[in-house]
Amino acid sequence: MTHVTGRARLGRAARASVCALALLSAAPLAVPQPASAQEAASAVQDVTLQDVVLPFGSTVLTMPRITVSGTRLSKDDLLAILKADSPEPWATRLARLDAASLTIPELRSVHAGPGPSRQTIVYRDVAARDVRAGKAAELSAAGAAVTVAGGPETGSGTYGRIGATDIDLAALARLYAVAGDGKGPVQRVYASVSIADVVYTDDRGTTVKLARVEGRDLGGRQIPGGWTGALDAFAGLDLDKANPGERARVTAAAADLVEAVSVGGLEARGLSISETKSPDPLLLEVGRMAYAGQGPEAGMNLEDLAFAQKGVRSRVGKVTLTGFSLAPTVEALRRLSDPKAEATDEALRRLTPVIGTLALQDISLDLPSETAKASPGPAPKPGSKDPARDSAGDPFENAARQALGARPSGKPAQAEAPLHVGLRNAAITFGPPRDGVPTASRLSLTGLTLPAATVAGVPGLGSLTAYGYQDLDLNVVADTAWDEGRRELSVREVSVSGKDMGTLRLTGTLGGIGPEIFDPDAGVSGLAMLSATAKALDLTIENTGLFERFINAQSKVLSLKPDELRQEYVTASVLGVPVILGNSPAAKAIGAAMGQFVTKPGRLSVSAKSKDGAGVGVADFSTAGSPGAVLDKLDVDAKAN
Repeated sequence: MTHVTGRARLGRAARASVCALALLSAAPLAVPQPASAQEAASAVQDVTLQDVVLPFGSTVLTMPRITVSGTRLSKDDLLAILKADSPEPWATRLARLDAASLTIPELRSVHAGPGPSRQTIVYRDVAARDVRAGKAAELSAAGAAVTVAGGPETGSGTYGRIGATDIDLAALARLYAVAGDGKGPVQRVYASVSIADVVYTDDRGTTVKLARVEGRDLGGRQIPGGWTGALDAFAGLDLDKANPGERARVTAAAADLVEAVSVGGLEARGLSISETKSPDPLLLEVGRMAYAGQGPEAGMNLEDLAFAQKGVRSRVGKVTLTGFSLAPTVEALRRLSDPKAEATDEALRRLTPVIGTLALQDISLDLPSETAKASPGPAPKPGSKDPARDSAGDPFENAARQALGARPSGKPAQAEAPLHVGLRNAAITFGPPRDGVPTASRLSLTGLTLPAATVAGVPGLGSLTAYGYQDLDLNVVADTAWDEGRRELSVREVSVSGKDMGTLRLTGTLGGIGPEIFDPDAGVSGLAMLSATAKALDLTIENTGLFERFINAQSKVLSLKPDELRQEYVTASVLGVPVILGNSPAAKAIGAAMGQFVTKPGRLSVSAKSKDGAGVGVADFSTAGSPGAVLDKLDVDAKAN
């Protein structure tokens, strides 16, 4: 897999190249023009400058030739403004710039650091057109080449055509160089930006390609210290070793930048990441990535994702993320910007953003036959028993398999076909976090398809192949919400349903659930769990075919007719279940409902509510001498069909 720092460096290289083009192409335009000089230069003319070198901190720009066409500025005016130590602010100078065009055949940017690393970007045929009052109608470059050398990580790459429209160079200078309070209006720098044919390969053989990247309405707000000061705060800093003052400065800068940046939209097409030198080469592809800051399409979208490595192949039709917000993250960063604040686990947990809703469509996963054989679970340790035989599932599983001519669960699969897993839709939603913990969540999986053999050995599911199921088609829902004021956790729905099988649905309410139960300290959260209580529980079972298959399979094992076996289960339900549960009225009601369900398997529902409004606590369960003692604390309603 791609090394994390390698990918980070690649990201920095890409961002630096785009920023460098914007900043550095703007820099030659930043010509100090005293009023007297403007008056003296009365004729429109073309001016050429040679061997221009501009240092910007650790970045040095070199331009062998700059041609300014259709301008009233003189050569002396332009040379004067290019002095690095000019006392006049860039924004002021840029606001006086006026020219038909500006061309730079070659613009070289060399950035030093960190350490001995050197990043060099060479832009070809840079041009700014229709530059009026510090704004350019169009900025372009025919292409660029980037190299990273001298450090522990090296690589090289190229960009195709780079372009931007409606560039406000004065606003760009203000954002980077002029301090603000972070509360001013958003200043748009670019109406649009585009980069084509990006290719970058690092020394590990990882190649990243992008067919095209486009952005619109890019800008931001002025912040304390300017954007340059905020970015410099991160340079060469190791947060693990930083003192409280340094950490506070960085967190404040991060919060400032997050709130300052404004992006109307971004889109990238044709992304691919490939590794060729790895022992297990991989390929990751994304057809389209898009981000919208606001409007009906606000959020993140990814389309046509594909992954392949060592025989494993997966595809995702679409991924969307909506309702995402960094507001809690910014608030937590503001707290950490106080030098007296401690970076405790609780404080860091508050950095969790509002995730919103993550949705996926048309997911498929194909595993090679070798992986498929190992997929049911890890191999048992020497001397251990077969987990499939010792599971809490059907005790007649192997016998049923043999009676139906199926493979016993203890023997390895012989099929060589790849394992295919599919999922039509998946969605997970998180509510606003409280100290980093979402107060609500909902998981929904629709159309989860997989071979029944993959769940062999799973309690309650291992015998499904013996009941005639070859492929499973499942839906899963888990929906919960936490009410801090009432100290309750509502289990709004936990359900599993299968095609030609049935549905198991559970709802309920737990009391005594306060914020301490989410404490990262296991001792604190574990102690808080002891105060949790069960207030209400509703269980519903709907049969759409599984029970009949179970009866048919077991009747063959026991050499009974299906109706005979069904009657035995009716008797066990009506007479045996009440005895096990304490023979109370509630126990008898449960047994009678189960008997009715077995007789005519349709729907079985059991509702239980604590007689005490506080609920039945953990201690009540642990000290109860029998199930009947617990049932005595509940109001139970059971019915079938």
